[in-house]
Amino acid sequence: MVELRKRKAPATAAPPVEKKPKAAKPQAELDEKEEVKSSKVPDVGDIIDIEVFGGEVQTNEGETTSLKKLLEGSKTGVVFFTYPKASTPGCTKQACLFRDHHTHLTSSGLAIYGLSGDSPKANTTFKTRQNLPYPLLCDPQANLIAAIGLKKSPKGTVRGVFAVDKKGKVLLRESGGPDATVDAVQKIVANAPKVDQEQEAEPDTKQDEKPDDKQDDKQDDLQADESK
Repeated sequence: MVELRKRKAPATAAPPVEKKPKAAKPQAELDEKEEVKSSKVPDVGDIIDIEVFGGEVQTNEGETTSLKKLLEGSKTGVVFFTYPKASTPGCTKQACLFRDHHTHLTSSGLAIYGLSGDSPKANTTFKTRQNLPYPLLCDPQANLIAAIGLKKSPKGTVRGVFAVDKKGKVLLRESGGPDATVDAVQKIVANAPKVDQEQEAEPDTKQDEKPDDKQDDKQDDLQADESK
């Protein structure tokens, strides 16, 4: 008797795997990448977005403000000089130099502001004691300080100066000692038209930057660290 063998049924072909379309990247991720791109420290000549640049800071009087508001209140632009800690030797020297040259430095329409990570109380005391004719800005989170490239890592503030015109064009950005920061702004003013020709010219009391400027910075940084 012949034994009949059953043929194996042909294997059923697996259905084709559908390729899933790549999921679109979340908008939050795209926004984050755009923010990182826009957070690049600007160079002289760059145009910054004044609507959002640097976030918000407080004046020494406790009023919340921003770069946009400060530019709107200026005639031609703003100057921020940064300092490590209020009422320390190097910072006092720097603030007083900007005080003594204030009339000349603002003759082209630039508004002068001191900028540090100090509290409104500390900066108000500093402003009152030194009779400073300009506001002091308080940026404890270092958002604006970091945006202009003058934040010290991991914390602290580099002494320097930053200037921008009303259209958002960066005119100046550099670090330096007390005398050097004032000199840098004077060079901008020298090449700019005067807004008020009737202002009295002040005597040229500019001094060369002294070797002890760096020592002042070290002392200011040390006192700033000890207070934290």
